[in-house]
Amino acid sequence: MKGQKTFQFFLILPTQKVLARLLCPLLLWSSLGGGFTSFARAGEAPSIQLLAVAPVSADGVFLPQLFSSAEPLPVVRLADAPAFGKNLILTRAQICDLLAANAPGVGTNFSGPDAIKIYQRSRTLGESEILGMLTAALQHDYIKDKGQLELHLAQPWTPLMLPDEPLNLDITELPTAGVTPGFIVRFTLHTKTETLGEWSANIKASVWREIWVASVQLKHGDPVSAESLSRERRDVLSLHEPVADFAAGDDGLEINESVPAGVPILARMVKARAVVHRGQRAYALVQDGAMSVRTQVDILDDGAPGETVHARNSITHRDLTGTVLNEKTILVSL
Repeated sequence: MKGQKTFQFFLILPTQKVLARLLCPLLLWSSLGGGFTSFARAGEAPSIQLLAVAPVSADGVFLPQLFSSAEPLPVVRLADAPAFGKNLILTRAQICDLLAANAPGVGTNFSGPDAIKIYQRSRTLGESEILGMLTAALQHDYIKDKGQLELHLAQPWTPLMLPDEPLNLDITELPTAGVTPGFIVRFTLHTKTETLGEWSANIKASVWREIWVASVQLKHGDPVSAESLSRERRDVLSLHEPVADFAAGDDGLEINESVPAGVPILARMVKARAVVHRGQRAYALVQDGAMSVRTQVDILDDGAPGETVHARNSITHRDLTGTVLNEKTILVSL
């Protein structure tokens, strides 16, 4: 009718019922403490999954070690690692407590088993590795620059199951004689956090270095010369005596005893070259306080500078003892 307003009515009751059906479960979930995490959306499966087992290091138990995730997880320490050789079993409830205390942003909505077994990673320590560690320790602390140490085990080594961590070895006991061709050594192994135990090993050892060897037959009094000697790599540990160490062509040295060809030159086989000889006439410088007198003597021994020789006064025939100064003079102190 003209001048009257016309109203249109829409049926809204069914729409309200649909909305109520959608909102009521959501409100109920919220009232029961439900929520959303950064790793899962409502209506979707959790994006992180608890693993069944987790090998860890001695540094502790970390978040990425317990879960698999499509997105990177923060490296958060959740708990101490179990002792080596022991298992740590954590239930879902315990893991939720750890997450709430240490990584609340991750939430507790995850899938997977009801519990996880955690243990320290392990590895086998075999013969070659333990020999390498023993060689390094003994070379550094005992052999030093005396030569290159080489070790072999006299008895088979039983492989050890140890934490998969960097290992250090400390020598705890050696024989009084030290490193010899055959000896027993005791040692400990430890990581940065714990000592793993003490072991012993029966060792055969060699120390290799280049030394002087007689190229030809040498006799007492022969000068030390490069023509009669050669340098060879030998095991000095098996010689049981110090070897001679001198520069090639040192004309101040001579052979002190007979040496067959091919024999290493030991320290006792070489001495300073004698500059005075038995039967030689020389001067004796006799000192008595500030007074000194020089007289002729007959030398009764061969002697090098610094050595003591016997002599006889050429006039009085009195026997004297003096220190060789050079090829013509000995010093006699009263």
